Amino acid sequence: MSLQPLDVVTSILSNPKSLDHVRPLVADDFTYVSLNYGDADLKKIMPWCGTSHGVESLVKTFVDVENFWRVNSFSIEAAFGQDEHVALFGRFTYTSTVLEKQVTSPFAVYAKVVDGRCTYMQFMEDTFATGASFRSGGAWTFRSDPNGGEVTV
Repeated sequence: MSLQPLDVVTSILSNPKSLDHVRPLVADDFTYVSLNYGDADLKKIMPWCGTSHGVESLVKTFVDVENFWRVNSFSIEAAFGQDEHVALFGRFTYTSTVLEKQVTSPFAVYAKVVDGRCTYMQFMEDTFATGASFRSGGAWTFRSDPNGGEVTV
C-alpha cells in the first residue's frame, strides 16, 4: 500500500538531507522550484534558488541551506491534500552562519504526488528577510508606492 500524497510530502520534509530517505519518495522526473523559477541575482546569494530537476537537487538544497544557516526551528502549522495536490504552511527560524543574523519566516510548499511519488515541489518563503540575513552592508533604495517617494533600507 502506497502512502497518501500528504504523507509522502511530510515524510520528505522530515529528513530532506538524506538521499536514501528521499529517493524512494520522489519520481525520476522530479522538478524542484526553490523560491523562484530563476533569478540570477538571487542565485548569487542563495545558489540553490530557481528550478532544478532530480532528487539530488532537492537534497542538495536542504544540505546547502544548513551550510548557510543554522536551522533553529522548522514547523509545519497546516497541511492539506486533495487528490495528488498537497499544500503545507509553516514557519522557520534560521541564523546565518557567517553573520549570525537570525530571521523567522513563514513558508509555503506546493507539491504534486503521482502514484505515491512526488513529481513536483515548490518551496516559498520570505526571501526578502532570508536574503537580508546575509546582508553585510550597503543600502537598497526602492520606489514602489505610486503616491510616495523612495524608501531606503
